[in-house]
Amino acid sequence: MTLGGYQVRLQRRVALPGWKAALFSILAVIFGLVLFSIIFLQAGQDPLEIYKQIFSYAFFNSYGLHLTINRFIFLALASFAFIIPAQAGLWNIGMPGQLYLGALAAFGVVYFAGGKSGDLALSAPIIILLMLAASMLAGGAYGAIAGFLKGKWGVNEIVVTMMLNFIAFYLVAFMIKDGGPFMNLGGRGESFELPEAARAPMTGGFPITLWIVFILTILLQVLFSRMSLGYQIRAFGKSPLAARYAGIKPFVIAVLVFTLGGAIAGLAGYHYFAAVPGVYKIARTYGYFGDLSFYGIICGLISLGNPIAALFIALLFGGLSIGGRYAQGKLHLGFGVDYALMGMLMISLVAFQFFYNYQILITKKERALDVDVSD
Repeated sequence: MTLGGYQVRLQRRVALPGWKAALFSILAVIFGLVLFSIIFLQAGQDPLEIYKQIFSYAFFNSYGLHLTINRFIFLALASFAFIIPAQAGLWNIGMPGQLYLGALAAFGVVYFAGGKSGDLALSAPIIILLMLAASMLAGGAYGAIAGFLKGKWGVNEIVVTMMLNFIAFYLVAFMIKDGGPFMNLGGRGESFELPEAARAPMTGGFPITLWIVFILTILLQVLFSRMSLGYQIRAFGKSPLAARYAGIKPFVIAVLVFTLGGAIAGLAGYHYFAAVPGVYKIARTYGYFGDLSFYGIICGLISLGNPIAALFIALLFGGLSIGGRYAQGKLHLGFGVDYALMGMLMISLVAFQFFYNYQILITKKERALDVDVSD
């Protein structure tokens, strides 16, 4: 394409340095915030004051920061649960179901240890370890169903995981409502509250799941960048047919990635209901946290499957969801403005991924010289 005396063309990038990828992400965030400011201006609000309230509460207020970190942990785990199957070219839409199976398994450990009445038969460290293990096993087993069906008969994993989500929601409703085994002793339609000894221990004011997130980040980064298994997963995601010729077994890969993704989603369920201060029970609004896990898909897509990049995206969205809700109440903004802002930033970040793959080259068009060679 020619504009004036310049030629503009697109060229696909061979590689993109990390600092450029980070720069494009920062520009995308700034662009999204500026664009969303138009909505605030039309409502007669000062965008700078609103953003000041959002970011100061989410990242610089002690109480707000704790809420942000807890939301960040949940979103990071949900992102990892999506990233692992995504590297194999598979879509894990079953995070809500997997995280609730993990939460139910963790509460089941406490229930069978007599914790519903508050008297645990086991020591706190053992209970916590059993809860962590149970949440991962249950989430992993639930995810493995989709992996098995995909690997064995090629059943669409999106359909299967969505159906499994509905089954999990009905199972939660059965367990905590209408006289279910986990129903609150007061008769309310929610689960019993975890006793003190069954709650996740805190280190530095934050739950141990924060350290689990950092450990998982390192493990996943090593898996996909250094290990043969990670190479096989990525190779299968790039070209399943070529992977088969290379001896990679589709059934094993499908079951493995969904099991690992489901196990991490189960940890997300453990975190939200056993590690977040003030929760410690599965409330009647359990569907809300299932929907919140879908933001893990967005974080995974925006980060291009990079676990380290997913941490920063999860932290940003965690802060915006907490700070946005705070600013909404303090400044009397319209309902749902926090989710609208997050949606705008997601669209902006996804749109700017164009620059990850292509670069715009602008060159001056050379004009041919008219030379008179006649006598």
